[in-house]
Amino acid sequence: MQLPRLEVAGIDAWLVRLFDRIDDANMPWIMALLRRCEESFGKALIDLVPSYTTLLVHYDPLLLTPVEARSRLATLLADLEPDEDGARDEGSSGKAKELQVWYDDSVGPELELLQERSGLSREAIIEAHSGQEYHVFALGFAPGFAFMGSLPKELVLPRLDTPRKRVPAGSVAVANRQTSAYPRISPGGWNLIGRTSARLFDRERDGFSLLRVGDRVRFLAVDRDRFEKAGGDTTPVEECGADASRKNS
Repeated sequence: MQLPRLEVAGIDAWLVRLFDRIDDANMPWIMALLRRCEESFGKALIDLVPSYTTLLVHYDPLLLTPVEARSRLATLLADLEPDEDGARDEGSSGKAKELQVWYDDSVGPELELLQERSGLSREAIIEAHSGQEYHVFALGFAPGFAFMGSLPKELVLPRLDTPRKRVPAGSVAVANRQTSAYPRISPGGWNLIGRTSARLFDRERDGFSLLRVGDRVRFLAVDRDRFEKAGGDTTPVEECGADASRKNS
């Protein structure tokens, strides 16, 4: 079917499907539409939820009818272009963020598996993961959990066959072409390769989440001493109650 496409997402929301596959090049277009929706809908706008390929537009049905909302979106899409200058501005267009990460077997038990699968040394894996910038495509699963991509091909691993019952907060992980960090202790099936000392979710912070859709993120490799001084938890994964199968399909 032709894209972009407008899909009904309830009595007060439209889902704008801009793309049919995940790609880093999608983000400028999605963020450009997000900014234009903020301007066009004004007080009638309740929420905007961007993802890898779509933008959910939630509006106030007391101020706009579904037909009126659809008409506004169609107008915006008619001449939509990514705004390269706007993509560098602060606000909804995202910011550059840096997360300090301690890469170690005790907190990243799948580092060994990644070595076996990729044929790379541990140092090369760390360099590959921390050596590029990632885009935050979506937030979900848990508050503050950011889906980031895209990983270098040599770091691609499928999810664990058996998810862990307890993944420690701050755990940095990879799954398929994505990477992320767990904001709180939770179940999870991603491959753990390190841990960050950053507080990813904080109820006292404006917006709660450290990372937001559109942000550009780099991981900075640090040693154990620097990690601990920054408030990082060095408790090994096994002692946090993790019990996952390390066998991947």
